[in-house]
Amino acid sequence: MRCPANPLGWCKLVRMQIQRHKILLGVTGGIAAYKSADLVRRLREREFDVRVVMTSGACEFVTPLTFQALSGNLVHRDLFDEQAESAMGHIQLARWADYVLVAPATADFMAKLAGGRADDLLTTLCLATTAPLILAPSMNKQMWRNVATSNNLRLLLSRGVRVIGPVEGDQACGDKGEGRMTEPADIAEVMHRWVGRGCLSGLSVLVTAGPTQEALDPVRYLSNHSSGKMGYAVAAAAADAGATVKLVSGPTSLATPFGVERFSAVSALDMHRCVMENILGSNIFIGAAAVADYSPAEPAEKKIKKSSDGISISLHKTRDILADVASLKSRPFTVGFAAETENVETYARSKLSSKGIDLIAANDVSKSDRGFESNDNELYLYWKGGSKVLGLGPKIQVARKFIDVIADLYHEKYPA
Repeated sequence: MRCPANPLGWCKLVRMQIQRHKILLGVTGGIAAYKSADLVRRLREREFDVRVVMTSGACEFVTPLTFQALSGNLVHRDLFDEQAESAMGHIQLARWADYVLVAPATADFMAKLAGGRADDLLTTLCLATTAPLILAPSMNKQMWRNVATSNNLRLLLSRGVRVIGPVEGDQACGDKGEGRMTEPADIAEVMHRWVGRGCLSGLSVLVTAGPTQEALDPVRYLSNHSSGKMGYAVAAAAADAGATVKLVSGPTSLATPFGVERFSAVSALDMHRCVMENILGSNIFIGAAAVADYSPAEPAEKKIKKSSDGISISLHKTRDILADVASLKSRPFTVGFAAETENVETYARSKLSSKGIDLIAANDVSKSDRGFESNDNELYLYWKGGSKVLGLGPKIQVARKFIDVIADLYHEKYPA
């Protein structure tokens, strides 16, 4: 699909129009400093211009030459660098930066920042800059929980400082818990979204994923084979594209995608209720969940005992989430999924028309190498006047291509 006024496609145009935002990366003296080298690489992959400022402690863990090679710029270390200070170098750096990101940010650095200290180049820059300041804390779990650190964090947040992480995990000291620096790829994606680089920047997206479970009795339920992997990949791809994403998930064992707000639902009724409570203000709705079409009319209050004669269960139709969203007076751009075993295009286009939605993604679940529990998928996309095949590949890669198509169609329907 190509927009009439934009033959390149919206997402490609967005990428071409990217201005290289300037990030001043501060590296302090924590063991996670070695991760900051990878962070530089990740930021540059996303078209950021990166300059690095290192504290003396950071130089004990990683050499400045490493960061110079990765960033392509000289590394700054000394507040009293005579050559730089002849032009008030620390002030020039403070003015140069669009964003100041400190990763890792140690407990000591956070204490200095909270107290307004300016006893080295990095703390001086942080006081002198008007650019947004972002911290990625890294420290032992007990240091993170300490009341002094908590008070410093609260004070910094009240001043508008943004914080990424920390996360739980293994720590260099042998402990395990919260305090580990967020992974470089995740920090880079957060920065990517904050500066508005994605083709869904500024938009709100609501995604459903996973199966539903319809209770037969207190211990049994009706469900399907959906793993939720595709829906979670779509939610992650939408967040990567700059959207604010809410995910309504049926029962799965999957981890919530980074930067996505998750809501849990069990039955089709739960999911319908949760979607309708969160749909207001959404620009795009993507119904990737495999919602049960039927539910037991009268679930037993006690466990149903085995009977030699068998049992009969009365089922009733569940609420149609996709159709209900599409029929809203102020409805979002609405995308559905269709898992088919035959006549994929015929059934998908029928669903597209009958539910009154904007786009449908169909997949052939009769093939064992894709869909449901598989990590790969292939999608057949249909909309009024068009179609596209997203060939077999890892679900996250397919999801990213899918989001590009959704963005193109959305911006064609709602031009800026």
